[in-house]
Amino acid sequence: MENAIDFIFRWGHVLFGLVWIGMLYYFNFVQTEYFKEAEKEALADVKAKLAPRALWWFRWGAMFTFLTGLYLLYAIGAHNNLSGQPIIWVGALAGIIMFLNVWLVIWPKQQIVLKLNGKEGDGPAAAAKAGLASRTNTLLSGPMLFGMLGSKNLYIADVSATGFWACAVVILLVEANGLFGKTGPITSVKGVIHCSIALTALLWALLAYL
Repeated sequence: MENAIDFIFRWGHVLFGLVWIGMLYYFNFVQTEYFKEAEKEALADVKAKLAPRALWWFRWGAMFTFLTGLYLLYAIGAHNNLSGQPIIWVGALAGIIMFLNVWLVIWPKQQIVLKLNGKEGDGPAAAAKAGLASRTNTLLSGPMLFGMLGSKNLYIADVSATGFWACAVVILLVEANGLFGKTGPITSVKGVIHCSIALTALLWALLAYL
C-alpha cells in the first residue's frame, strides 16, 4: 500500500509538473512573442479571455506540483537517507523558488496587468516584474529537471557539502536577479534556453568537482 501511495504522488507530481512547466513555456516561447506582433484588437481579446484561463492552469499546476513534491521529499527522507542525495535538493530548491515566484510575483503582477480581481497599479512596471520572474523561472526549469532526474539516474561520486552549497548560492543569485535585476541575456527566447542549459551544466560541474 505504501508503494502504491508513493507511486500515485510521483504520477501526480509529474502530471501537475507537465501542466505547470508546459504553461510556463507557452507564456515565454509563444504568448509573449505573439504579444509583440498582435494587432491592438486581437491583443485586447487575448488579455481578456485567453490569458486569465492560461494563468489559472499555470498557478494551480504550480501549486499541486509543489504539494506533491513536498510529500515526495518527506517520503524519500522517511525511507532513505535524503541528506545523502544533494542532487535532489538542488532540484527542490529551484522548484520551490519557482513556485514562490508564481504565487508571490507573477500572479499578483499579472492581475494588475490584466486588470483582474479589481487589482490596480502601474501596468508597465507590473508587466516588467512579471516578465522577469517568468524568464527566471524558465531559466531555473533546467536545473529543476536536472535535480528531479539526476537524483535517480545520475551517479556522481563523493558529492560534497561544498558542491551543494555552491549550487544553492548560484540559484539564490539567479533568483535575486529575478527580483531586483534585469533580464539581460535571458530577454530573448534563444537566450533563456541557452542560459538554462548553461546553468544546468554549471550546477552539474559544481556538484561533480567541488
